[in-house]
Amino acid sequence: MSKVPSITDVDVAGKTVLVRADLNVPMDNGHVTDTVRIDRFAPTVTFLADKGARVVIISHFGRPNGIRTPAMSLEPIAAALTTSLGRDVKFVEECVGEVAEKAVWAMRDGDIVMLENLRFHAAETENSDTFAQRLGVFSDIYVNDAFSCTHRAHSSTYAITKLLPSYAGLSLKAELDALDAVLGAPKRPIAALVGGAKVSTKITVLEALIPSMDAIIVGGGMANTFLLAKGFPIGNSLAEPDYVHTANQVMAIAEQNDCEIVLPVDLVVSEEFAAGAANETIPVGQDPGERMILDVGAASITDLTDRMSKLKTLLWNGPLGAFEIDPFGDGTFAVANAAADLTKQGKLITVAGGGDTVAALNQAGVSDDFTYISTAGGAFLEWLEGKELPGVAALTDQD
Repeated sequence: MSKVPSITDVDVAGKTVLVRADLNVPMDNGHVTDTVRIDRFAPTVTFLADKGARVVIISHFGRPNGIRTPAMSLEPIAAALTTSLGRDVKFVEECVGEVAEKAVWAMRDGDIVMLENLRFHAAETENSDTFAQRLGVFSDIYVNDAFSCTHRAHSSTYAITKLLPSYAGLSLKAELDALDAVLGAPKRPIAALVGGAKVSTKITVLEALIPSMDAIIVGGGMANTFLLAKGFPIGNSLAEPDYVHTANQVMAIAEQNDCEIVLPVDLVVSEEFAAGAANETIPVGQDPGERMILDVGAASITDLTDRMSKLKTLLWNGPLGAFEIDPFGDGTFAVANAAADLTKQGKLITVAGGGDTVAALNQAGVSDDFTYISTAGGAFLEWLEGKELPGVAALTDQD
């Protein structure tokens, strides 16, 4: 990660800097409803503009599939970025061609413009060299500040790096540094909490993490399949019987690598998955009958918080239970709060990512207390799986 060149190492004064952002944010009736990605991106824009760069922002929004779609215009997002920055962001209704070029040529040092949705052009997702040339024709430097888009080789994340000197923006560099702190050179002991509904979607994550972890805490519906593999009754719980053999293989690989697989010791069970449903906590091994496992119990929470107190680094991807429905988020929220408290005390490095994880930590009210929370989604998961991210590799492979 340290090999990725940073925009902080370049003199950008008087230069036109093309900045790839991910401003694919939640919208409702033309209004941005969640500005987290915008706010994280804003410091890069401020840094460049304050250094005298002419900042040209490009991004995608939604999946217009190469068709100009008014509902997927970036114009409302330019307005939201203006608010976040406290300075004007001019919106340009094209991202390539004469209209875009004229707008950029007219810029002065410190000006900021946002070009229209890249994906109004099918060539963007085709990683077209020609489209990259059209994007880069008016720029001196390229900056990638969109980690969440680096797992795709598109014109604006990959092909463009072959045409312009290319660097990481502030938020991309911060993300890479945070991930490096977990898998690059982590402080030990280190554990990963991996939850979610299905083992089948996390097999490659588990296999990739085992060699570098001291322990992996398995939660959510995934844990049910592991309990089934160990011969414990799980009643009518969500599980994948076809993956019992896989779960056994994962546990065997973990044992070979001195990585402990941590499973719940007690379970919250209920006959229905509904808010306020009657429930009971039972020890692992007790037959839940016709009931479903929907969360971990108090003994599991105590076990996990005690384990965390001995860790130096925690990677979190996935909830421990069905947190969306009260009261089945208690386990996830309690453990999240314990991790947040240790982080605030400077005793634990906590890095989390994944859509459900971000939602759960937000619901627990601890998002601001973790060391770093990635909003990247697919790129975060592919990084966990040990895959090369084309958009990051392109920054390090420049001639």
